[in-house]
Amino acid sequence: MPSKKSNPDFLLIMVTLALLAVGLMMVYSASAIWAEYKFHDAFYFAKRQFLFAGIGIVAMFFIMRIDYWTWRTWAKLILLICFVLLILVLIPGIGMVRNGSRSWIGVGAFSIQPSEFIKLAMIAFLAKFLSENQKHITTVKKGLLPSLGLTFLAFGMIMLQPDLGTATVMLGTCVVMIFVSGARVMHFVVLGLMGIAGFVALIISAPYRMERITSFLDPWQDALGSGFQIIQSLYAIGPGGLFGLGLGQSRQKFFYLPEPQNDFIFAILSEELGFIGGTFVLLLFALLLWRGIRIALGAPDLFGSFLAVGVISMIAIQVMINISVVTGLMPVTGITLPFISYGGSSLTLMLMAVGVLLNISRHARL
Repeated sequence: MPSKKSNPDFLLIMVTLALLAVGLMMVYSASAIWAEYKFHDAFYFAKRQFLFAGIGIVAMFFIMRIDYWTWRTWAKLILLICFVLLILVLIPGIGMVRNGSRSWIGVGAFSIQPSEFIKLAMIAFLAKFLSENQKHITTVKKGLLPSLGLTFLAFGMIMLQPDLGTATVMLGTCVVMIFVSGARVMHFVVLGLMGIAGFVALIISAPYRMERITSFLDPWQDALGSGFQIIQSLYAIGPGGLFGLGLGQSRQKFFYLPEPQNDFIFAILSEELGFIGGTFVLLLFALLLWRGIRIALGAPDLFGSFLAVGVISMIAIQVMINISVVTGLMPVTGITLPFISYGGSSLTLMLMAVGVLLNISRHARL
């Protein structure tokens, strides 16, 4: 049983709310033109983001009060429910198709993305499994195979939608957790080679993924097709300079950069707020990562440590992939920037995850 409670990590709360405030501001700024054109309401996306931000904040503070070892008790059931939702989303008539992926289940005027929530469910289950079987983690049969087997099952189900970006974040998060638990480096070398071969196969099997690779290597080869998005993203970042064009003054959001409130919102942020604004956001993420690591190191038990490592790894991996894509360092993939990009499921999930971290911080030695 963890130690008695203290106050939650105040700095973590402030950093999270600061990122959320920047996100709400940028969702409106980036989406107003497109929203006015498509829905005749400049606040269409902003209102929905505010709603989910409110739901997420309530969820964050509610989960902050739930003792984190409760997740160990319910980890199996939560994971089972998420797997059921992943199956339901693949059924025509239940799952909704957007941008070529069947990743959403409609609920009234809104929709949820089950693949977002299975990331947190996998973190809770793996934290439970690894804390209870750490002495076996160096073995393949009792440690590595069961944990990776479940991870690849979830990865495969997400890929059926298909959603390579979300699947990659979940896979990367689980691998970090398994590595931190003490798995042998040689096992990861072998798995890494197998993983590279698997990703190559996934890319070759889908022509649109191959187009993303070729457009990454030379976006100007198809400037009006597969390379269009990254070119427009760089056109946004470049003119931003040191101080930016000014809040609300982006040019690329005028129908150049497609749906700028989503995955490429950092490009609009850099255009309007410049290098200084972009650096400020990255520093906030760095502070979040630092507090998460402190909480993981100070947790009173292995379950709490692994749970904190999983949450902070998920956020860090998603930030690194998103920023790399926007700046042209990685091929384009559909990954939102945590707390900043438009998206109800992603925003709610991230705030819930921070709530878990905050509860662990109430028991940690910081």
